[in-house]
Amino acid sequence: MSSKPIGIFDSGVGGTSIWKELKALLPFENTIYLADSKNAPYGNKSKEAILGLSIKNTELLIEKGCKIIVVACNTATTNAIKELREKYDVPFIGIEPAIKPAALKTQTKAIGILATKGTLTSELFHKTTDLYSNGIRVVEQEGEGIVPLIELGKIHSEEMHALLQLYIKPMIDANIDYLVLGCTHYPYLIPQLLNILPSNVNIIDSGEAVAKQTKTVLGQHNLLNSNAQKPKHLFYSNSETEILASLIGKDKDIHYLDF
Repeated sequence: MSSKPIGIFDSGVGGTSIWKELKALLPFENTIYLADSKNAPYGNKSKEAILGLSIKNTELLIEKGCKIIVVACNTATTNAIKELREKYDVPFIGIEPAIKPAALKTQTKAIGILATKGTLTSELFHKTTDLYSNGIRVVEQEGEGIVPLIELGKIHSEEMHALLQLYIKPMIDANIDYLVLGCTHYPYLIPQLLNILPSNVNIIDSGEAVAKQTKTVLGQHNLLNSNAQKPKHLFYSNSETEILASLIGKDKDIHYLDF
């Protein structure tokens, strides 16, 4: 079992930011990544639709022999992970906005959260926010339009820059000192965000924490790969693969798969 792959899925290419953290922390692990770009973004879909897509992705990864599944999508985690854990025996690792560290560390008592509508309106998000935001101003911003631009390879476009300026301004006006990225697509925007934000604002994403939690859970289940052979990393997309290749490298083993 230990040499079986880690399964990872996202509503497109954004979860590759999580894959990079996993690869860095767990260099011997084999991985299979599903980019459900055909159905991106998940953030504007109903809970039922998100759950259905998450089940489809999970079953494909289980079919391919994955020993653990990382739901590398904030929207899928906040809307579907409870049901996935009840339905399947395989361990699941979820991802949600890192509100807790931002709330504990803020000096200005104001933090910003940039996320999808599906994450911001979820029950899990509201529970976490209520738990840690006492006495802190939380500026929530729906990142409408960002994921589609990234999926089209328009990370550095004028449209993207205009959206980021629009979405970040209310946070700057509120004197935030932490910006929480609540979507796995968003870490690819950090260089641009640093140019927009004041120098005292820290950006937090969940990638490193997810990788650490994955390692912990693999260890608890005796599933860490002790085989030091060169690992295999397989990537599947149900849309054009060029954008995926541009983010992870054209030398990677990327395939089109209609799922």
